[in-house]
Amino acid sequence: MHCVRKIADDLYWVGANDRHTTLFENIHPIPNGVSYNSYLLLDEKTVLFDCVDWSAAPQLVENVEYLLQGRELDYIVLHHLEPDHGAGLWAVLQKWPQAKLVSSLAAQRFLDQFGFAPMASETITAKEGEGLSFGKHAITFYAAPMVHWPDVMVSFLEPEGILFSADAFGTFGALNGRIFNDELDFPHHWLPEARRYYTNIVGKYGPQVQALLAKAEKLDVKMICPLHGPVWRTDLAWFLDKYDRWSRYEPEDRAVLVVYGSMYGGTEQAAEALAAALVERGVAVSLYDVSTTHVSQLVAESFRCSHIVLASVTYNMDFYPPMRDYLEDMKALGLKGRTFALLENGTWAPNAGKLMEAFVTGELGGTVLEEKVTMRSTLPGTQAEQLTALADALAASVKG
Repeated sequence: MHCVRKIADDLYWVGANDRHTTLFENIHPIPNGVSYNSYLLLDEKTVLFDCVDWSAAPQLVENVEYLLQGRELDYIVLHHLEPDHGAGLWAVLQKWPQAKLVSSLAAQRFLDQFGFAPMASETITAKEGEGLSFGKHAITFYAAPMVHWPDVMVSFLEPEGILFSADAFGTFGALNGRIFNDELDFPHHWLPEARRYYTNIVGKYGPQVQALLAKAEKLDVKMICPLHGPVWRTDLAWFLDKYDRWSRYEPEDRAVLVVYGSMYGGTEQAAEALAAALVERGVAVSLYDVSTTHVSQLVAESFRCSHIVLASVTYNMDFYPPMRDYLEDMKALGLKGRTFALLENGTWAPNAGKLMEAFVTGELGGTVLEEKVTMRSTLPGTQAEQLTALADALAASVKG
């Protein structure tokens, strides 16, 4: 059964939703699924903008065939060929082998490596500032390398002012019939997944995202069609501002993220007491167990918050292995500019604090508050003043 939605005059969403895959890129949990967005233009020439994952290829072919009503497919424009978009190309070309394939030069190399398009009748290389006319509509191509693969390009469709943005401005989550952002309560229900998508998939490439935003700023963009998540037709400035902040590694919120690693409960109790003290001081706080929270969630929250408390046991004279994994992920994704506070625990030789401080100052370019809590196994009432001092210092720093 076909499932399509009209996006604009002559343009339709023909993608598919995936509610069966549990890990995006076999790493990041997607409990709400994910969409694979593809778009079909019906002009004098017919154009398919991007394909889908192989698992969704039958749905894509059925959707396109329904709208074509016997017409040929003239062009396939691939903005990004990662397998969740490029794998379905093979099925499309099996059905419409005469279609011309348009992609970047890097994409053509990768297509050959993956074996996605062995029978394309003609391949057109899309270059910066060049374009194609399809009748009433024309597109112009803009390179967006490393947002988040080197093959990525975007295109601008006129006269509607639609930006086909590849993986930029994407979001985790199946669309469930609601294609447009204004059909969703995006700020409350979708923003956390948009943030988690950006920070973990694209986050390392902030400078490249800034370059793309600079190009988009020169265009009269009225709608954004990404490869994952809803199509943006309202509140574009609001979402573009999020991308601007994230790609400059500027925190969204003056807030404290408390991440703790606890073996027998002592560190957890101290972290909870600190969180409660911060709330009493009017500070927004999020609290997570590093051992049970997926690191993609921790990374997303680290991008969001201005201050991060690391509460860790000492383990083999190092800090807790899950805590190290979390910090290594932040390093890999390029996060910087955060203020940290430290709480260390060690039954006989507390050592986590100085090691975490060395990591966050040396590898993450962070600053560390002077106030620190050192505990041995549990935090007795006699050390309450240390916790109070740390809460006061954090509150003062957050409030500026």
